Amino acid sequence: MSYERACDGRVARLRALMDERGYDAVVLRNGPDLRWLTGCQGVFDDEVAHTALVTADDLWLHTDSRYYNSFIERMGDGPWQLDMELVSPAAWAASHILSARARVVAVEDTCDLAFYDALCHECSQVSIAPAFPRLHGDICDLRMVKDEAELELLREAQRITDGSFEYICGYIKPGMTEQQIRAELEGWMLSHGADGLSFDTIIASGPNGANPHARPSERVVEEGDLIVMDYGALYHDYHADMTRTVCLGEPSEEQRKVYDIVRRAHEECAAAVKPGVIGQDIHNLSVKIISEAGYGEYYGHGLGHGVGIEIHEHPGFGRSWDKPVPAGSVVTIEPGIYLPGKFGIRLEDCGVVTENGYEPFTGPSHELHVIPV
Repeated sequence: MSYERACDGRVARLRALMDERGYDAVVLRNGPDLRWLTGCQGVFDDEVAHTALVTADDLWLHTDSRYYNSFIERMGDGPWQLDMELVSPAAWAASHILSARARVVAVEDTCDLAFYDALCHECSQVSIAPAFPRLHGDICDLRMVKDEAELELLREAQRITDGSFEYICGYIKPGMTEQQIRAELEGWMLSHGADGLSFDTIIASGPNGANPHARPSERVVEEGDLIVMDYGALYHDYHADMTRTVCLGEPSEEQRKVYDIVRRAHEECAAAVKPGVIGQDIHNLSVKIISEAGYGEYYGHGLGHGVGIEIHEHPGFGRSWDKPVPAGSVVTIEPGIYLPGKFGIRLEDCGVVTENGYEPFTGPSHELHVIPV
């Protein structure tokens, strides 16, 4: 599927929602939503610098000189009408709401209060008073179902991530620090096709592994350590996410026993996934398996989360996701057991929910990888 066709389909899905809800227009400021709608790769960053207005007939986008040429290069002669008029985003939006004669204009929940207040003020200045209903995460819900163009990018992000795992397992030696391992791992991804990192890499060895979101430290890895590695490559704004726990030298009987429990929880949960399953039901299954094995108090986080343009998206396999998980969703499965003062284990794949079940993008096997010393 071409990116042009994919983006046309995404705009059509938004307009269908607008028609269903009775919205004359939608004002958008959230970068991930704009990346999804426009298909413009490598433009959106941490700045809230862009404003879009979508109606049934037009697509307008306001930006500034820092981004204008990049948008032109990526959009070509597409349907978006781009400008960098030297006015405030709120004044720009108000003028286009006026020209569109829009009476009901939806805004995202993520828009900041300063922009919302300014938009109301600017509308009053041009003598209009549209209703501003909230979207309440509606575009996040539209983004749950990935099209083929998105799936291609996610698979490529994971392919880079998989390659780095094979490399780093041949690099790790006793006496290295967690920070050294992190630097080597990230460097490999960035030199083998990654545009960036999905999130801050976790390298957690020995007792540090008992902290699910441990930050890499100057701790030196030793023979007998389990090392939790949670990381991912960013590719064309789409994220990979994988966790593998490896052992530096032969694991103890306890380490292998706990690893096998985590692996069983992962694989039984993956086998239970199908379109329309309730996310919290899959999470509860992981809790049941780990609790029955005697380790329930050492597993406190959710089983998985959506992944796409953002590293955490809808839907999820967590205790709070009480809605169906549709086909086309990309979700992680990542059970873990964390024993304070001893070690931690997590096993995470990222994959897509298909009509036939859960299809992981992640390549490395679920066997406990032992690094010889």
